[in-house]
Amino acid sequence: MISQLIFAILFIGAIVLFTINARKIIRNIKLGRKESRNDRSTERLKTMLLVAFGQKKMFKRPIPALLHLFVYLGFIIINIEMLEIVIDGLFGSHRLFSILGPFYGFLIAAFEWLALSVLLGCIVFLIRRNIIHVRRFFGVEMTSWPKTDANLILIMEILLMSAFLLMNAADYKLQLSGAEHYALAGNFPVSSALLSILPDNINSLIIIERSAWWFHIIGVLAFLNYLVVSKHLHIILAFPNTYFSSLEPKGKFPVMESVTNEVKAMLDPSFTPPAPSEEIIRFGSKDVLDLSWKSLLDAYTCTECGRCTSVCPANMTGKLLSPRKIMMDTRDRIAEVGKNIDKNGKFEPDNKSLLDTYITREELWACTTCNACVEACPVNIDPLKIIMELRQFAVMEESQAPAPINAMFSNTENNGAPWKYSQEDRANWSK
Repeated sequence: MISQLIFAILFIGAIVLFTINARKIIRNIKLGRKESRNDRSTERLKTMLLVAFGQKKMFKRPIPALLHLFVYLGFIIINIEMLEIVIDGLFGSHRLFSILGPFYGFLIAAFEWLALSVLLGCIVFLIRRNIIHVRRFFGVEMTSWPKTDANLILIMEILLMSAFLLMNAADYKLQLSGAEHYALAGNFPVSSALLSILPDNINSLIIIERSAWWFHIIGVLAFLNYLVVSKHLHIILAFPNTYFSSLEPKGKFPVMESVTNEVKAMLDPSFTPPAPSEEIIRFGSKDVLDLSWKSLLDAYTCTECGRCTSVCPANMTGKLLSPRKIMMDTRDRIAEVGKNIDKNGKFEPDNKSLLDTYITREELWACTTCNACVEACPVNIDPLKIIMELRQFAVMEESQAPAPINAMFSNTENNGAPWKYSQEDRANWSK
């Protein structure tokens, strides 16, 4: 009963802590401005199933995709067994689902093979990061914490899978020994290979089995709460993020309603503009509170894999821009705003903003708007949307743009084209 009580306290405490932190993240995302993404539900569901569940875009790089699929499926499916572990922990039972008979044996065998695949996949990922040094895992934005975060997750998954297999091995040997409370249940094709290295003493086996059991369950609960402060939050957010991702062609940029109304009023004297809103109209975005909730969801979903930056032509040619950094900076800033609200009850100006404090103008204007980063992202994150809104603010609110951009604006105004030649000379090239 003491064991069951301790387990119940730990389990309820972990769920409560996760709920508190998850609510803060949801609150932070909702701080963004409203944006409708509820249309075309069938297409959205299809996108989510293909991109998030099916990991369609990952397979542009087949080997990492296959390893990721093993880790993803293994970790998700194995945790189905958590339901049994939780029930056993609360009621003191042993392998409660063994009432499923032969199907239970099939499940445990499948879980073990998946656990092995997760174990091997994580080891390969550690080697890729720390020995092979795959280039896209590095960059100015990949400071000590992002690197440590990635390694911690991989090590944690290796330890959890190892504890799972050790627990099963000790459990199986106790079953074969006829130990009390350990009835024959399940098939153990992988963990049975560990039987020879385990002691024969029943008391020692029970200690090993219980220790591995507690390590596994506490590790999973700790992992659950680590998600909310780690890049691996994408395990949860990838699904809503792909569902709400843009269904428009990638080259199509949204128009500003406020600007559109101004143009309509100039062209059509009979046009009646909508009633003015109580909200202050801002062209573009300066800080995270100006961005839409979808852009903030993008930021929290980013897994820092670097696929966006690895295909960015500006980054390839040595320019300062890194689409991954844009998303990491946005997430850091909205987290900072959230802490400000937690401390003061509402957001108090802190003389900081996403533009300039986190993202420099040199980064913004290095972007070619080619959409390569959007195309490459495995979970349909859109760094370009944030870049363009920051640019819009710089140009339309502050009248600050690089000299070549200002020259283009002037030529377009005077000549109807980005070049300095008059309209009469525009066809001279044909001669």
